[in-house]
Amino acid sequence: MSEASLSTLDSVNGQSSGPILAQRALAWSIRLISALVWTSTLLFGLYILAFYAVPFFQQDMHSWNATLNNLYSEDTTTATAGIGLHFMAGGLILIFGCVQLMSSVRARFPVLHHWLGRIYVTAALLTAIGGLVFVVSKGTIGGWVMDLGFGLYGVLMIVCAVMTIRLAMAKQFVDHRRWALRLFALAVGSWLYRMDYGFWYLLTDNAGHNETFTGPFDYVMDFFFFIPNLLVVEIILRAPVATWRPVMLWCFSGVLVVASGFVILGTYAFTTLYWGPAILGIF
Repeated sequence: MSEASLSTLDSVNGQSSGPILAQRALAWSIRLISALVWTSTLLFGLYILAFYAVPFFQQDMHSWNATLNNLYSEDTTTATAGIGLHFMAGGLILIFGCVQLMSSVRARFPVLHHWLGRIYVTAALLTAIGGLVFVVSKGTIGGWVMDLGFGLYGVLMIVCAVMTIRLAMAKQFVDHRRWALRLFALAVGSWLYRMDYGFWYLLTDNAGHNETFTGPFDYVMDFFFFIPNLLVVEIILRAPVATWRPVMLWCFSGVLVVASGFVILGTYAFTTLYWGPAILGIF
């Protein structure tokens, strides 16, 4: 789950009003999905580095085309450099993202939080810039709709990264954490993109998808992997969970438990089929 969930946990734990059982249920459901998402994004981040970054240094970028057609071609040097930067930096933000959002790390190890934060924000900027270079210089496989969606994603990530570090330097920590939540919601977008496609394939046999990523489902996914994340964060920031009625707490807990089940299933499937072999392959 995003930092929004982690900050929500802080709010819930600090409240004394309302049924204690509902508050505890929400707190534990947030702990559960936070741990699962951290584990899953960590594995995915390691996979990105293993499958994309290692071949980049080994000059074996043709292997990238095994999962995405025409991702690499020898006559697009600028695009290759951009997408290579995108993959390498993207792996880092997936690995460090959840750690940065843990309130216990911020409280107990502030120096570590500050330095990892610098790495995290720098990686986020490089991820966005690398992706935008690729989109502008070569274009995505899905045409102008995917170009628009992925381009918007990159621009929003730059805005959130800049605001996150600027507010931290200004010691405006409340607003800093708000923008950090938004940045994390974007950072997990690539992970959610894979998860969404995986479950869509499982449930519908890839209805609305084709090899050129120009099907109806593909067009939806060009935006769906990051816009809903940002909307969830905004809802929680503008209407803190601590103000919710007990029935809403129970409903939200149930949603998180169900989502946790999907994360477990998706992580197991992807790790067994793709992430695990790629990670082990570098040793």
